[in-house]
Amino acid sequence: MKQEKKFQIFRAHDMAQLGEADIMTMVPPTKGIEEMMACVDAGLPDGTTSQVIFAGFGLSLVRVWFKKNFPLPLHSHDADCVYYIIAGGLRLGTEDLGAGDGFFIPAGVPYTYTPGAQGVELIEVRNSARFDYRERSTAAFWKKALKTVQDNHGDWIGSPEPGTVAETTS
Repeated sequence: MKQEKKFQIFRAHDMAQLGEADIMTMVPPTKGIEEMMACVDAGLPDGTTSQVIFAGFGLSLVRVWFKKNFPLPLHSHDADCVYYIIAGGLRLGTEDLGAGDGFFIPAGVPYTYTPGAQGVELIEVRNSARFDYRERSTAAFWKKALKTVQDNHGDWIGSPEPGTVAETTS
């Protein structure tokens, strides 16, 4: 069924969490699954927030916040994506990027980055209303990530989120 195009306004308080929005399909990893689940059980989800701003008409717009030291796994998606940094910063390969910077990742290209000392808040714009997430990290990555999660989980709990609804609306 074709979606009718019409003028729309998006409100921060109406955004669904990425995991609840049904726009991203998780492709189960074939290696390192036990180690990955140990990270999840140790509190990995507390290190990130993802909200769907918009999905439709062949594109999606997602706001993501990774807290400091979040161990972002090597992964890929089946859609091209432009990333725009709103706050904080990250290291991508040998490049340090900050607020106002961005980057492009073609579909199918594995990538990762490291959030900076304040974490990173960014917008993801994809050329698809639905996309997948393909885990590509090794068991060795997840073993190291478990220690990172354990070392940072206390700081992640209750850390103030940049650009939260409480800060931007009255």
